[in-house]
Amino acid sequence: MLKIKNLSVSLGDRELLHNINMNTPRGGVHLLSGHNGSGKSTLVGVIAGNPDYTITTGQIIFDGRDITNENATTRSLLGIFLGAQNVPEIPGLTVISFLKHSCAAHTHFQTGRDLAMGEFLTKLESVRTKLNVPREWLNRSMNVGFSGGERKRLMLLRLMITEPKLAILDEPDSGADAETQKLIADTIRDMGDTTFLVISHQKNFTDLIAPTDITTLSNGQIMIK
Repeated sequence: MLKIKNLSVSLGDRELLHNINMNTPRGGVHLLSGHNGSGKSTLVGVIAGNPDYTITTGQIIFDGRDITNENATTRSLLGIFLGAQNVPEIPGLTVISFLKHSCAAHTHFQTGRDLAMGEFLTKLESVRTKLNVPREWLNRSMNVGFSGGERKRLMLLRLMITEPKLAILDEPDSGADAETQKLIADTIRDMGDTTFLVISHQKNFTDLIAPTDITTLSNGQIMIK
């Protein structure tokens, strides 16, 4: 699903990642580990298309397509989802409106057809119920006034609505209580058609998600086992 070949990345004059080679098999749960500052969040940001970083060498191949020079919007529409640690608050943009436009964009890109409102609402209700998300959350502004655990549930709502090919979750367990961590792990397990790349430091959470592959970074490089 994801192949990274000889990837080096800089921010300004500073090299942050050096000669990264990594394969993420289709349908697996790939754990990205390493101490703080090792380059994990940089790597997933580069995969998702963060324009702040400069790729100096190497390639990113996603689902057989070279996306090294594609922007973040195209990568998202191709099926790459990023659940970031710190998400922006968007006053005035309701959760339901955000989800509707996101789902419509993905549907049109992938199938060429417009998303029917009835189809969206049926899917939203099914996912909302499964995640135990209160209906009143849907009319609140995106991420405004939500606790850390509630934002994790909104992330899962986005994830299940868009059904990406690759879901990158950057420390999804951070700030989440045991119940929410279990919900995240259950969602990962239930979405068998989605490949996951997960950053986590907590052993109790990584035990829950049962990774099929582990890559460890140190100082911007992969540690050889």
